[in-house]
Amino acid sequence: MRARAGLRPAWLVAGFLSVLFSGTVVSANSLLPPVTEYVQARVVEFDEIPSDRRAVLDSFAKDLRSQLAAGKPVRLTFICTHNSRRSHFGQVWAAVAAWHYGVDGVSTFSGGTEATACNPRSVAALRRAGIDIAAAADEPNPHYTVRYADTAPALVCFSKVYDAPENPQTDFFAVMTCTEADQNCPLIHGALARISLPYKDPKAFDGTSEEADRYDERSRQIAREMLYVFSNVAGTLTTPR
Repeated sequence: MRARAGLRPAWLVAGFLSVLFSGTVVSANSLLPPVTEYVQARVVEFDEIPSDRRAVLDSFAKDLRSQLAAGKPVRLTFICTHNSRRSHFGQVWAAVAAWHYGVDGVSTFSGGTEATACNPRSVAALRRAGIDIAAAADEPNPHYTVRYADTAPALVCFSKVYDAPENPQTDFFAVMTCTEADQNCPLIHGALARISLPYKDPKAFDGTSEEADRYDERSRQIAREMLYVFSNVAGTLTTPR
């Protein structure tokens, strides 16, 4: 059945349900209250994103819009060396952003060039941002159940290689969150596109007085940029370009 001319795709209509009232973003889908507060604080920070970085994010959003407009799902795999810090931040905040802006058809994953464990400092930073993370079993590579909304499917976060069976094998977007993985993986088999979004590693501050602040800083940056991308995808971007 052919859609009538002038009708917007369902994913775009959903995105337009995110509107501004007195400068406060009202989510198309409700988040947990602490996460809502955190997201609202990040959305007003879009102008902190440097112009060169914004250009990369705009191109990323354009690719996602094209995929969704073609009626195809968006699968995002965030990749870093150990799948312990930045790639998990990317997986979680991209899921939050897509849900917040009502962009359907998005699934997020993460992986590394080797498997270690999701770092407990990353878990602590996400909890400080309001994410509900269930205590995991005491094992070398714990599996964490991550919730950011009452009605959204939970994420299960643990360290794995990027091509592990739990992750998509074809037709996914590979988002490289660290320069090491970007350099060590010249080819990501099965990826529709490769997006280079390197972030500084908070690991350098492990065991120091700055540890929590640096993890929170990286979490904020990644959340801000994922919200920017999905605001763009949903057609609700209000920051000047």
